[in-house]
Amino acid sequence: MHGFMTVLIGIMMFATLGVLIAGFVGLLRDGDPRRSNKLMQWRIVLQGVTVLLFVIFMSLLRS
Repeated sequence: MHGFMTVLIGIMMFATLGVLIAGFVGLLRDGDPRRSNKLMQWRIVLQGVTVLLFVIFMSLLRS
């Protein structure tokens, strides 16, 4: 279970980073603020899920 959670947290971290970079590149390239805003909303969702998974993982390690 710990290995699965570690891999899942890693994947979510990279997904968050990918959306963040895509948002910055899109803003610099074509300047469509709606698309960049949508990507930043996705970044916040992914970041929240990642933090939640990390908290669950840490609580599993304590017990």
